[in-house]
Amino acid sequence: MIKTEPGPTFDHQALIELAEMRMPFGKHQGMRLIDLPEPYVVWFAQQGFPKGKLGQMLGTVYEIKVNGLEYLFEPLR
Repeated sequence: MIKTEPGPTFDHQALIELAEMRMPFGKHQGMRLIDLPEPYVVWFAQQGFPKGKLGQMLGTVYEIKVNGLEYLFEPLR
């Protein structure tokens, strides 16, 4: 018998929280993370994301942007 693992889960609340989070510092202070320019997010990825929740959220934005999945943000804008 083959045992199957459940598929990945999707946290809708986390996506909504991500869409509402604003950059707390720097050149783009006050801008929603999902609206940050891709080169800025790529720069963060190269330099290292901040520790904690902000870094995790920026990492998620990075993955979404570099994989062409920005359309996921459209209903949240």
